[in-house]
Amino acid sequence: MSRKNALAAAVAAALTLGTVTVAATQSTAAATGSAARPGAGFAAMGADARAEALRTADREAAAVAKSLGFGTDERLVAKDVLLDTDGARHVRYDRTYRGLPVIGGDLVVHYDAKGKATGSDQAHQGAIKMAGVTPKLSAADASAAAAKHAKHVRNAKSGTADGSTLVVYAVGKIPVLAYRSTVTGDGEAGSGSREAVIVDAASGAPLDQYELHQGATGTGNGTTVGQVSIETTQSGSSYTLTDAAHGGTIVYDSYNSPQSNPKQNARTFSKTTNSWGTGTTSSRESAAVDASYGLAKTWDYYKSAFNRSGIRNDGRGAPAYVHVDNQLLNAFYDDDCFCMFFGDGSSQNSNTPVTALDVAGHEMSHGVTAATANLNYSGESGGLNEATSDIFGSMVEFYADNAGDPGDYYIGEKLNMSGGYMRRMDNPASDGSSLGCWTSSAGSVDVHYSSGIGNHFFYLAAEGTGAKTIGGRAHNGTTCNNDTFTGIGRDKAAAVWYRALSTYMTSTTSYSGARTATLQAAADLYGANSQERYLVSKAWAAVSVGTALPDPGTGSPTPSPTASPTASP
Repeated sequence: MSRKNALAAAVAAALTLGTVTVAATQSTAAATGSAARPGAGFAAMGADARAEALRTADREAAAVAKSLGFGTDERLVAKDVLLDTDGARHVRYDRTYRGLPVIGGDLVVHYDAKGKATGSDQAHQGAIKMAGVTPKLSAADASAAAAKHAKHVRNAKSGTADGSTLVVYAVGKIPVLAYRSTVTGDGEAGSGSREAVIVDAASGAPLDQYELHQGATGTGNGTTVGQVSIETTQSGSSYTLTDAAHGGTIVYDSYNSPQSNPKQNARTFSKTTNSWGTGTTSSRESAAVDASYGLAKTWDYYKSAFNRSGIRNDGRGAPAYVHVDNQLLNAFYDDDCFCMFFGDGSSQNSNTPVTALDVAGHEMSHGVTAATANLNYSGESGGLNEATSDIFGSMVEFYADNAGDPGDYYIGEKLNMSGGYMRRMDNPASDGSSLGCWTSSAGSVDVHYSSGIGNHFFYLAAEGTGAKTIGGRAHNGTTCNNDTFTGIGRDKAAAVWYRALSTYMTSTTSYSGARTATLQAAADLYGANSQERYLVSKAWAAVSVGTALPDPGTGSPTPSPTASPTASP
């Protein structure tokens, strides 16, 4: 994550409507020397209040851009606003250049309770400078180049010419005029797998490629959640799986529509009684019960822990589709349609639907990431994207407190996989592919495997080192540097990660940047000289990211309760 150590020089900050000045100051996310605000958390915002905050941020955008030293061709568009309980404000912006979206141009501007700017975090530091925005390649040429350079799908095919969009690619130090194209082909998600390919608009050379279906892929097994209560809606004499208590979330039966168009044959689940599923795959409703329950518990977890109302914090639920395609051992979130899809599994997992509780939490959390830091789905930021979903998918398990699926740090353990799980956060390398320690080549590893670094960090930060049994399963917190230490508790670790994700990380954050962001988040929440912040640094050092901070000598932290705050199953 690029840091702007000093914002553009300006006079004293003012946040009155129509007058915004960002004073020269140290980046808020530069954890050293920060002014700690112990106990700082996020305040709840209603839909109307959030909408007004976004409108205010948009009105302030031009003044903010000028104060940051951006050029006259650059525009900021408000994406999100978070308010701390102490009145501090964090405004996340996307950036355009001469009307073109800037990939890697996002930023967060931070203000204290008095409206004074205290710093910013920028995916690309400083102004965008380009010689021009006229491409040498046509959109059709770009689509053809994208199909040629796809690496995540085989037999790649590009769409029509309008499937390639002209953008500014600012992930590196020097912004490049580029095309963003979508290709389809055969991949881990089946014949309808999609991949984004970004090519240079002058040469057609590939700049980046990443999967568009951000999902929990693997050779596993799904299971039901047992007998649970779910929210439905009655209309006349009929009931539907419409959850009005969670933003109007609707679960649809895709009726095996192809992955390329999961809505093709979709229909609502509707019946005259309010009893759903049989607990087996003999009823199509059983998978829908799993999905409805899992998405509701995920919503409740984010609301209970972080005052977040849904994926985009706007109180709106995302539709979900079960029974997608045939022999689909996958589930994924698609931000383009703001919806989630769940397959029925395959012969590799006894055709069990991929609707487990941690899978639902994982997929919905991809949406939260898209709505906040929007971590690029490639390189180290892609590993952080996947790790975020694993982290919060596991936290949803702990929150739900379901006797049939107790919380643990195994990912996909209820998917009946040959190895017993998809990934392990305490010991990522146990699956034979995931990284448990950072190396300089981590950015070139598949994001599902480089996520192991973030997963390992989170486990150690939460639980510390040593062997223990959690959720009836064996865990063992080993380190890359042979260190031993206690954890701060899973709830505190999750609070640190969420604040870092939503307040300090940007689309290009690396593991080093994640360390900086989490250290600042820990300082915000527990104090710059807290044991919590110190142990967060120890956990990063334990996965070979940076070194531990000096022990502040403030005593052991009070860890979170062994059992997280829970909801009734």
